[in-house]
Amino acid sequence: MRERTLERVRKLLAKAERTDNEHERATFMAAATALMAKYGIDALDPEQPRRRPGDRIVTLPGPWAREKARLVSLVAQALRCRPLLIGRGDGGHRVHVFGFAADLERAELLATSLLLQMASGLARVRLPDGVDAVRAYRRSWLLGFTDEVYRLLSEAERRAEDESPVAGTALVLADRRAEVDRAVSAVYPRVRLSVPRTSGTGYRDGVAAGRRADLSRTGVPTPPTRQLP
Repeated sequence: MRERTLERVRKLLAKAERTDNEHERATFMAAATALMAKYGIDALDPEQPRRRPGDRIVTLPGPWAREKARLVSLVAQALRCRPLLIGRGDGGHRVHVFGFAADLERAELLATSLLLQMASGLARVRLPDGVDAVRAYRRSWLLGFTDEVYRLLSEAERRAEDESPVAGTALVLADRRAEVDRAVSAVYPRVRLSVPRTSGTGYRDGVAAGRRADLSRTGVPTPPTRQLP
């Protein structure tokens, strides 16, 4: 990212990580996300030399290594990268992320901040009365947080794409997605998909915490509060 933009984003994310005030965190995260979404579109400049997709391997240690890996994966996916879980065990989980340089950089910045925010949010969680399965509640809270962050991030990215002043942005992005998929297939010709299951009652509270992270104030309309199953 351009150095000035990078420094602004880092400062905004640092402020979001430090504050305990949910409204302040929402403001800082919204501003950082808007900057990164705009940069992701600006980086499509056809005047710049075309480069091939790159890749990075991220190792997530315990505790909650699987849930951390899922957050990293979904943040990367929302920012036009392609993540794959390639290893898991006592040493942590590893995620192999493919994408173009600007998107890899955006994903790394945002995922690093959200991992900190997720950890601090979980540490502040007060279990509702009557909850006996503490670990199940916390795991479902983490899944809810991650799903809501992914939804809001995806909406912000779509809005930045729709508002792009450059003609043919959608076609360029589709072409890049195809290139990233080819890069993945060259390394991993067979990929198996899986969906995590929730077994706790904390999912709804995690969703609410993810919404407060708050990536929706980039101008993406926030849908009415709804009852979750």
